[in-house]
Amino acid sequence: MKISKTVLNKLLKKAKEMFKNSYAPYSQYHVAAAVLAKSGKIYGGTNIENASYGLTMCAERCAIFKAISEGEKEIKALYIIVSQDPSLPEATPCGACRQVLAEFARPDTPIYTLNLQDKKTPIMRLLKDYLPYAFTPKNLE
Repeated sequence: MKISKTVLNKLLKKAKEMFKNSYAPYSQYHVAAAVLAKSGKIYGGTNIENASYGLTMCAERCAIFKAISEGEKEIKALYIIVSQDPSLPEATPCGACRQVLAEFARPDTPIYTLNLQDKKTPIMRLLKDYLPYAFTPKNLE
């Protein structure tokens, strides 16, 4: 799916707005995300850590759940930003976020990642690149 430059800029802007709200006192790994819903509306989210690590919420799922809780049913694109040493590996969605995406996005949904310290063009991969054999609602039919 092709995403226009204008929409990409809006996704990045929303992710940057959310970034300042990241709550990562334990890992110091700040992440923000923005999703484009099928309706065209953009929802943002940020990571929210918890002293009980299993209760931590990733930025990607935060943004997706906000969209779904507002009545959206399909995610058309995801934009993730981090700020980390550029020599570290590329930031990618965790396994839980990939599985949630498989529930609400199509395999050809574009996922953009950008390291704010690197300042390069975002890396774009499709959901199917991250989770090629996803377990989806179709498996339950």
